Amino acid sequence: MSGSIPFYQKQHRHYDRCYRSKEVESAVSQYQSSSSSYATRSRASASLSASRGLSASYSGLEESRLSPIPKRAKPTYLAMDKENQIIGYVVPIFRGSQEYASGLSDTEEARMKESAGYMARRNLFTSGLEMERTEQTSRKVSVRQSAEHISLSKRNEEYHKCMNEDSLMHAPEFVIKPRSHTVWEKQCVRLHCTVSGWPDPRVVWYKNNVTIDPMARPGKYKLQSSYNMHSLEIDRCDFDDTAQYRVSAMNSRGELSTFASVVVKSMFIKYSSQSLYGITFETHIVDGFGVSFGREGETMSLGAMVIISPNLARYQPEVQWYRDDVLLQPSKWCQMHWSGDKATLTLTHLNKEDEGLYTLRITTKTKYETYSAYVFVRDADAEVEGAPGAPLDVTCQDASKDYVIVTWKQPAVDGGNSILGYFVDRCEVGTTHWSQCNDTPIKFARFPVTGLVEGRSYTFRVRAVNKSGMSRPSRTSEVVAAMDPADRTRMRGSSAPWTGQIIVTEEEPAEGVVPGRPKELEVTEATKNYVVLSWKAPGERGHEGIMYYVEKCVSGTDSWQRVNTEIPVKSPRYALFDLAEGKAYRFRVRCCNSAGVGEPSEATEATTVGDKLDIPSAPGRVVPTRNTDTSVVVSWEASRNAKELVGYYIEASIVGSNTFEPCNNKPVKATRFVCHGLVTGESYVFRVKALNAAGLSECSQESEAIKVKAAIGGGIPHASPTPPYGISVLECVRDSMVLAWKQPTFIGGADITGYFVDYREVINGVPGKWHEANVKAVSDRAYRVSDLKENRKYQFQVRAANMAGVGIPSLPSETFICEEWTIAVPGPPHDLQVTEVRANTLVLLFKPPVYQGRDPVNGFYVDIKEADAEEEAWRGVNEKAISTNYMKIKILKEGVTYVFRVRAQNKAGVGKASEPTEPVLAETKPGTTEIVVDIDDDGVISMNFACSNLTPDSKFVWSKNYKEITDETRITVATSGEKSKAIFNMPAEDDIGIYSCAVTHTNGESSSYTLSAEELKKLLEISHDHKFPIIPLKTELAVELQEKGRIRFWLQAEKISANGKIEYVFNDNTLSQGEKYKMNFNKDTGVIEMIMESLLQEDEGTFTFQLQDGKATNQSSLVLIGEVFKGLQKESEFMCKEWHRKQGPHFVEYLSYEVTPECCVFLKCKVGNIKKETVALWYKDGREVKGDGNLTFTEGVLNLEIAQISKKDAGVYEIVMKDDRGKDTSTLNLTEQGFRDLMNEMFSHIANSSTALKIQSTEEGIRLYSFVSYYNEALQVTWHHKDSAIAFTDRIKSGVVGEQLWLQITEPTEKDKGKYAIEFHDGKGGLKRTVELAGQGETTSASQILSGLILVLLFSDRARVAGGLPDVVTIQELKALNLTCNISGDPVPEVVWLKNEREIVSDDHYIMKFESGKYASFTITTVNTTDSGKYSILVKNKYGTESADFTISFEKVYRFTLSMKCPKVQREIREELFQHFLSELQKKNLYYTNGPIVLYLDTTMSLVIHS
Repeated sequence: MSGSIPFYQKQHRHYDRCYRSKEVESAVSQYQSSSSSYATRSRASASLSASRGLSASYSGLEESRLSPIPKRAKPTYLAMDKENQIIGYVVPIFRGSQEYASGLSDTEEARMKESAGYMARRNLFTSGLEMERTEQTSRKVSVRQSAEHISLSKRNEEYHKCMNEDSLMHAPEFVIKPRSHTVWEKQCVRLHCTVSGWPDPRVVWYKNNVTIDPMARPGKYKLQSSYNMHSLEIDRCDFDDTAQYRVSAMNSRGELSTFASVVVKSMFIKYSSQSLYGITFETHIVDGFGVSFGREGETMSLGAMVIISPNLARYQPEVQWYRDDVLLQPSKWCQMHWSGDKATLTLTHLNKEDEGLYTLRITTKTKYETYSAYVFVRDADAEVEGAPGAPLDVTCQDASKDYVIVTWKQPAVDGGNSILGYFVDRCEVGTTHWSQCNDTPIKFARFPVTGLVEGRSYTFRVRAVNKSGMSRPSRTSEVVAAMDPADRTRMRGSSAPWTGQIIVTEEEPAEGVVPGRPKELEVTEATKNYVVLSWKAPGERGHEGIMYYVEKCVSGTDSWQRVNTEIPVKSPRYALFDLAEGKAYRFRVRCCNSAGVGEPSEATEATTVGDKLDIPSAPGRVVPTRNTDTSVVVSWEASRNAKELVGYYIEASIVGSNTFEPCNNKPVKATRFVCHGLVTGESYVFRVKALNAAGLSECSQESEAIKVKAAIGGGIPHASPTPPYGISVLECVRDSMVLAWKQPTFIGGADITGYFVDYREVINGVPGKWHEANVKAVSDRAYRVSDLKENRKYQFQVRAANMAGVGIPSLPSETFICEEWTIAVPGPPHDLQVTEVRANTLVLLFKPPVYQGRDPVNGFYVDIKEADAEEEAWRGVNEKAISTNYMKIKILKEGVTYVFRVRAQNKAGVGKASEPTEPVLAETKPGTTEIVVDIDDDGVISMNFACSNLTPDSKFVWSKNYKEITDETRITVATSGEKSKAIFNMPAEDDIGIYSCAVTHTNGESSSYTLSAEELKKLLEISHDHKFPIIPLKTELAVELQEKGRIRFWLQAEKISANGKIEYVFNDNTLSQGEKYKMNFNKDTGVIEMIMESLLQEDEGTFTFQLQDGKATNQSSLVLIGEVFKGLQKESEFMCKEWHRKQGPHFVEYLSYEVTPECCVFLKCKVGNIKKETVALWYKDGREVKGDGNLTFTEGVLNLEIAQISKKDAGVYEIVMKDDRGKDTSTLNLTEQGFRDLMNEMFSHIANSSTALKIQSTEEGIRLYSFVSYYNEALQVTWHHKDSAIAFTDRIKSGVVGEQLWLQITEPTEKDKGKYAIEFHDGKGGLKRTVELAGQGETTSASQILSGLILVLLFSDRARVAGGLPDVVTIQELKALNLTCNISGDPVPEVVWLKNEREIVSDDHYIMKFESGKYASFTITTVNTTDSGKYSILVKNKYGTESADFTISFEKVYRFTLSMKCPKVQREIREELFQHFLSELQKKNLYYTNGPIVLYLDTTMSLVIHS
């Protein structure tokens, strides 16, 4: 094809024709004159062919020229398998010679004729192209060539048989777009465009998005359309025709628009930015519109008069309309008009979507003015009484080739009955037929619509239904085309300029490729009515288009079922319906094309069918506030934890009526709303409902009743603030002064938006006129007033402003002279604020001085004094200057009121002090809270602050180092209700500092938290533990043996939920419950255990318990190998045997011995599980001995006493317990080492019972002695002198008398002085008793002993025991004993009787007498066994002391009762009686030897033995 422009496009007026040759012009004229008749013939011929059932055949080249299908379109075929079953669609690869087929409908005769006529016209256009390329072609040749093409096309008889109307149809395309124009006034301008598309597109022209209607202004606009060439002609352009023009082409396959601009220039007056320089426009909006009320379907106009001065005829301001801060564009729903002095907005057909705050904005070169008012739209009357209101805001999202999601908002009016659900309707563009998309109503305000035809455009609407009936339909949605999103983007994008060339290429045939797996399959939405899947196309798919099959299976099974069995889907999205609610499903997707069906994608996770989005909770407390005579401001607490919140509906009810009416029909997202249209003087209550896609929440609690009347402040819910005060000068230069002031004491209930400063000059004490220092409000409490005159005096006043207006001005300040400061020190700091007031601390904030002085400020000092103290009471808080603009003061006393001030310093010194703060009472107010640091389960660190004293205007303000946090790079602030949190995004060292939170519009609610490096490190460690949590364990995995030798592996978790899971692992193999392993998990105590009956050889290895609780994990292992395993196995086997042993009589404690302090030996054991029939037998060296035969079943202890043990008692002792259940044996070896250990223990008792070593003078010399409680002949003792063992001689002897161990030194000498000791040997360390014969103090010196001997020899009057006492006294039990001896000495000695070295006191049992100074007697009235022992008499006077010893023993009388009653027993002793007697002796460890024995029976039939 030639690169020249087609001739049929060159007839447009905006193409220059001067380059055409005469021959070409002739051909054009011939075409114009004959095209009409030729087209008629072509249509007739095509119609005749179709009526006869004939089909035309065309070559591939002709087809590409004649078909209205764009080259990128691909016809779709059905794919068949071997059984001729439809398995999908096949998209063939495009080729230049491809044959296109399109089936014509037999019932649409008109469409068939139209298609034939259109193809005939295209045939003519193609023949025209041939004429253009041929320089000398006549009309006759052109006609002949066209006829040849038609005859060739008839050869393909199959063309019309398989021709498909859908393959001919395609969306509009702009072949030539309109160009922009710049013209002079009074000129005409024409915009042209050429559009292709099938069916023929409908073309509409717009000016600034408003449809152009030629009949509205006859003669102004002229629209023409011919052969898809369209034009708009604007006659006699004026300034108002400067606009953006849009042409839109639309057919059933889609819509496309393009734009062109027209600029009209004035030929006479031309305003430019330079010509308007210096002109200030004043704009005033008068006669504005007020709050308006309308009803659906009505028309409403909003207008306002605008006065602009100076009034320049050719200058027009920019007029804009906004709804809820969104700029409005002209459309069929709203029209805008500007007449030069009045702005008008017309809402042609009201719907609830039109409700909102409307704002008119007039913008000039210098500034802009706005005017706003609210428009309320009520529901139209329901067609059925009791039906709900219509849904609103119907929008289309996520549109694709055959799928779109429709969303809407629920209406505020339900008709008195709950809404059962919604029906979604669709309508194809170009038709008026609405079809219902869902068979049953759905409650979710979102619905996926499937089954759309690719390339066609649709609109949607929604209807609500309750039990009374159906609502009116909602406003229709915007038009949406069913096409691939990428194609939609290309159509909306700007195309390249026309180059005049058409290039035809032919693609090489490609071999079919089976597509790969779809990627990133996920469930994007799940409700109880449907589940929506989305995925991405595979990378491997060849050059063909692909389609998809969706498969599902019930979770837990592998039975996959194809969902769309008949027709595969084209879009990478799919909605599944008819799923069982509550069941869990998994999904996967396959791709298909002509080459086959690909592998399935990865299956999704199990998805349970049900609503995932919960209905929001009811809003919190509702607070109404007076506003105007017909309106009330309603505030409420936001719904907690609401997801995807759409907004709130507010309802009002007159007190006592119990009927609530909606205040708004369009949801508002704020938590504050002005309810208009109320009756003045009536009392109302209010309630609020929240809504999201899941539905409407329960109503909030009703508010308190409020009477409708105007509030203080002119109808605004807040009053203007009181005047500022405390005006001071911070800096002064030649022509300006910087002022500072304090915040008003009452801000009016709303935030202060700014301050206005006025000044006046004072001349000779007379104030002048006030002048404004600033036109625009300043937010800081400091301002530089400029354009002053040097050395002049001025006064100032300040006014504060809020939403209620500008307050009254402050009192005039002092008179200040405007002269430059030259002092070296800095000026005063300013803007002092007190925060975080507590009983003993507070934080003082301030700003540095504006005037720095000669050098920069390098520090600050804070002063304090009690509020009522004198000026001299100021004292410094800090001795060292601080560099920060804040300070925490910690020296306060609770209940005291203070004031503070700040001074700045530089190198020159300390400057003037600031103005003092207001008095501050040091107290912690009730309800004061502090910042709490929290770390959630995901490890996110946050600082949390709660305040229960919020007002509707309160805000949480977070600061770092007392500078407000505005950049959320490191900190993210989230506020909900009465709580606010500051979340650390990525905690690091940069976050170290002081964080504070203050709540506005409260009584100073604030707190701070200091994040130090150490605290940050600690928090990061805790955060890491939360991100990667570990289940804490009280005990690690341990093993213990239980009854029967069972092996118990156990651990205890400190904290684990009931959903925790445990895995038991042995040598990397998971164990399961069975005969060998018994597992148990106590969820209350956290004890996890596994019990094994026994340990076998194959059980050697590592046991592990793996714990999982949510995302928290932990594990503990125990290694049982080698000796550890063998020891445990052996102990288990032993315990198993022990258990079986203890099933009968058994030993709880095995046989052992005990040595008493009296040196008696007891063999004892403890037995258990005994009964009356149980027998205990004692053995020594295999020979039965008689022991304690009476078992005490309560205690279960058996004893065998060995009195006065000796070597003959050595041996092996054994005791046997037995009955019908079994027997048990215990053995004790008391031979060799065992016997030596026993004796050593007894020797230890003897040694410990020994008395201190004492010295006694005797006639022969000196006696050293010590008494023991019991003496055994096997006891080994050693006497020492001066740490050396004594060698015994005739002079030095040792011996034992009874229990006395003595050492006798005869005729002592000086050499015998020194330390003496007696050593007792017990096989261990032994024991020594010592005495000193030399030295001072309590020890006895040798010289004293010798002197005593001399006195004994020289003086015969020393105390003596003359005689009469025997060495040993033997007496029978129960007899009386009387001993007498002679005592001599002068003076008369003292007499003391001793028993076992202890003094005896005379009583009824012991009677001691000393008569006439000569006779001493000792009497025991009744002797018993306790009287045995060693006795002494000690006599002493001033000349000496002497003692005499004797030992008392007694005859033992054995009395026992016969085992059988024998009242008639003869006195003759029979053999059996004597054997009984012998056994009783054996029990007492006594043995009978030949000798006289007297036996007799007493009156109690007891046998008495005397030996």
